[in-house]
Amino acid sequence: MPDPEGSAEPASEPPFPRAAFLLLPLAIMLLLLGAFLFLAFSASEPKEDNNFYAFKVVNIRGKLVSLEKYRGSVSLVVNVASECGYTDSHYKALQKLQRELGPSHFNVLAFPCNQFGQQEPNTNKEIESFARKTYGVSFPMFSKIAVTGMGANPAFKYLIESTGEEPTWNFWKYLVDPNGKAVKAWDSTVTIEEIKPYVTELVRNIILKKRDEL
Repeated sequence: MPDPEGSAEPASEPPFPRAAFLLLPLAIMLLLLGAFLFLAFSASEPKEDNNFYAFKVVNIRGKLVSLEKYRGSVSLVVNVASECGYTDSHYKALQKLQRELGPSHFNVLAFPCNQFGQQEPNTNKEIESFARKTYGVSFPMFSKIAVTGMGANPAFKYLIESTGEEPTWNFWKYLVDPNGKAVKAWDSTVTIEEIKPYVTELVRNIILKKRDEL
C-alpha cells in the first residue's frame, strides 16, 4: 500500500529560477542603455558626405569629377549667370581673385544656374565660351545645375544646410575651407572686394601651415 503522505506529487519547479526573473528588468535596462550609447556614438561620427569636397559633380564639358581634388585649398563657390546685372562686375572680380590667389591654394568654382530670372539660358558649351572669351576665365566651371529647391544639386544642398543661407539670386558666394567645410556665405549684393579679406586669411593660413611643416 502506498504511503498516504507520499502519494502527492512534489510541486514542480518554475521553468526559470526566481533570481532570473529579478534580474530581467536589469538586463532590459542594460540593453536599452547599450542601444542608446550606440545610437549616440553613431550620430557623433562624421558622415561621409559631411563636407563639400566629398561630392562628385559634372564639369562644364560633361565629365564627372570629384571635388576631392580641391581638398587642401580654399574654394569660393558661386552660382553664375551670363545675362545678369551682376555678371560683368562679378566675372571680372572673380577672375582677378583667381589670378591673384590661385590655383595652388585657392579656386573659384563656378556653377551656372538658370533658376533666377532665366538669366543663364545657354548650353554648357555656350556658357564656357562666353566666360573664357569675354572675361578670360581660368577658374573651374561646372555643368548648369539647380542650386535651390527640391532638385538642388547635393553639393549645393550641403552648402545651404551648413550656412543656413539659400541662394535667392545669381552670384551667391560660399567660402569653403581646406577641409571642405562651408564657413561663410554672401548674397549677390556683396562684392568680391568685400569678400577678399576672408579668402586671403584662409589662404594665408594654408601657406603658414605649410611653412611650419617644412
